[in-house]
Amino acid sequence: MKTIVISQKLSAILPDFHVGVLSFQATPQPYIEGSPLDTYLKKLQSSIQQQYQLADVLKIPNILAGRNAYKALGKDPSRYRLAVESLYRRIVKGNPLYRINDIVDIGNVLSLQTMRSTAVLDEDQIVGETITIRIGRQEPYEGIGRGPLNVENMPLYCDEVGPFGSPTSDTQRTAITDNTTKVLVLIISFNGYTNLEEDLQLAKTLYERYSNAQNFTWGIF
Repeated sequence: MKTIVISQKLSAILPDFHVGVLSFQATPQPYIEGSPLDTYLKKLQSSIQQQYQLADVLKIPNILAGRNAYKALGKDPSRYRLAVESLYRRIVKGNPLYRINDIVDIGNVLSLQTMRSTAVLDEDQIVGETITIRIGRQEPYEGIGRGPLNVENMPLYCDEVGPFGSPTSDTQRTAITDNTTKVLVLIISFNGYTNLEEDLQLAKTLYERYSNAQNFTWGIF
């Protein structure tokens, strides 16, 4: 499992920024309609649609903490939405989530249940043993499904090559593919350690139940 280092500059502005990390071995499997994972995700989407309206999404404590953190960094959270907020907004509007494969789909389930942005990454594509999370600068960044993204003043996950993820959108470089064999999940907290241990246990339970994941390691930074 990679070591996480949160930059001093980021911690000075966001002292409650922490990350839960889960690493495991798995081989992605394609989406299967009617599978236990498909049924679980559909029930979760239905529950969210019944429980929330768009205005309610902004009041979810974990999402509100993330939006306030973006503002503290000088980033507009309504223009550069947290990935978890985008998931909730999509569902509340009545649009089903895209299905990719079981590893990515479980990551979306995890994000919806923890109400936190999560990154589901191909760990073998992360260069070096340390991930540094720092404040973004004016630098090239291609978000998955978003194209060029202005990551200035946004928390960025970086390896020896450069940034590969953020709480808004990750990059294709470390995306899960059919060739992935080792997965790294980051659970981002903007409001301290509260429930991060429980969130990691939930992540492990979901991946054990709905994928072929094994050999788990985890930590909180």
